[in-house]
Amino acid sequence: MTTTNLDDRSRWVALIVLCLGSLMIVLDTTIVNVALPSIRQDLGFSQTTLAWVVNGYMLTFGGFLLLGGRLGDHYGHRRLFVIGIAVFTFASMACGLAMAQGFLVAARAVQGLGGAVVSAVSLSLIVSLFREGAERAKAMGVFGFVAAGGGSVGVLLGGVLTDALSWHWIFLVNVPIGVAVCLLSLRVLPPGGGGRRQRLDVAGALTATTALVLATYAIVNGNQAGWLSAQTVGLLIAAAALAAAFIAVESVVAAPLMPLSLFRLRNLSTANAIGVLWAAAMFAWFFLSALYLQLVLGYSPLEVGLAFLPANLVMGAFSLGLSAKLVMRFGIKAPLAFGLTLAALGLLLFARAPVHGHFWADVFPSMTLLGFGAGMAFNPVLLAAMGDVRPEDAGLASGVVNTSFMMGGALGLAVLASVAASKTSHLLASGHSHASALVGGYHIAFLIGSAFAAAGALAAAYLLRAQQQPAEAADLERSSNSVRSEADPGSAGATEGGPNVHWRNRRDHRGRAGADRVGGRASGDEPAQAGASA
Repeated sequence: MTTTNLDDRSRWVALIVLCLGSLMIVLDTTIVNVALPSIRQDLGFSQTTLAWVVNGYMLTFGGFLLLGGRLGDHYGHRRLFVIGIAVFTFASMACGLAMAQGFLVAARAVQGLGGAVVSAVSLSLIVSLFREGAERAKAMGVFGFVAAGGGSVGVLLGGVLTDALSWHWIFLVNVPIGVAVCLLSLRVLPPGGGGRRQRLDVAGALTATTALVLATYAIVNGNQAGWLSAQTVGLLIAAAALAAAFIAVESVVAAPLMPLSLFRLRNLSTANAIGVLWAAAMFAWFFLSALYLQLVLGYSPLEVGLAFLPANLVMGAFSLGLSAKLVMRFGIKAPLAFGLTLAALGLLLFARAPVHGHFWADVFPSMTLLGFGAGMAFNPVLLAAMGDVRPEDAGLASGVVNTSFMMGGALGLAVLASVAASKTSHLLASGHSHASALVGGYHIAFLIGSAFAAAGALAAAYLLRAQQQPAEAADLERSSNSVRSEADPGSAGATEGGPNVHWRNRRDHRGRAGADRVGGRASGDEPAQAGASA
């Protein structure tokens, strides 16, 4: 089964399976944070060692995104997706059964490895499944909703599972879901995507992965060790040196892990820069607003999750239909820039949230604006990142964009948490109350997060490549559909695959300009030759 003979229903079922697998990975980011106090009490972690429950996952997840995507290009995206889900599921079961600190941290590291592989190849599978502009925009909208809304859902689900059962179940709940996703993936996902069996660039893989691991470790431990400490500075210097070595290797090796020419694609490079800024702003929203609700307003974990519900509903409405329509009508630049502007305004509103705030006056407006912004922006930024990439590099491009989001989020959160903590300490020393000092720290962090989102909006407006007007793509689509419907089944151009195959290929060729507007090249499809057999 290939993407060319999957019917519409099968492709959308495949998308649901991909989103379900990705949701497991996205949820893990926040669902574990909710359960950390229970894990610490049950297994006897100290405050310092408890951080490794999160950091152990982050190190392998951040380090193997790039390699995981490239392995998908070499050995098949479906194969790597299934392997990643299987590893993540097995590690989740190990985490849920853990009764010792070291065992849990080790299982979390394995979980991060599986999560990295799944995240790296998911986008490439969607690109291969949905080749037409309109359908790809809709599919990316659904996937974007899972990526953007899954984190806040994890806050709610983590509170429910921890309060009703125990922290073990935040991991064990992944087991039946993971098994189902593995079985369904083998049935509904196309097995293609591994046509290029070149020799793996081992030197590039080692230097890139080690550089990412060291950079991730330096960032996630920066606040604890100190940003100017010998440990942090030394790790960042080592990561930079390895990154330079990686670039040198890639410039001379015959089959590079990451062809440097990839970054000559303007929209890919711009989208990844926007991804770093947007992820930093998103993490400011998820974590700092949750801390404000819980530590200042006194919300329970369940109430914190419910507070995110308006944003999730708005994101769902946009991602499941409205975002794709906006992209088809206005292209990717305007919705992305406007969405990030709305997100910046939402964070600005949080920067004025008072100590004795009320949900409807001080939380709901910000959550709603952020929901609109995320729902509008996530789809076009993914389309911009993947649209111009050749099919044989789709896994790599997916790994690059995921790495940008992950590193941007980790760095943004570390910087914003450090700034907030510094401001809070200063206010406490000046005689402010604890709640007032916390709010003062959150305010400056929200302001910086708003600046990140605003910078992303400016990059989208002025740096993304202008693409074809949407009306032209729609006219081409309607025209080609009309031609296909009038095709004579007995014509000389008919093929063994049925009378519509040749006309579908003609539509793909004639409608390529429309696909370019929302997805760049139509996944590398070549113009059909008249009379070619299926």
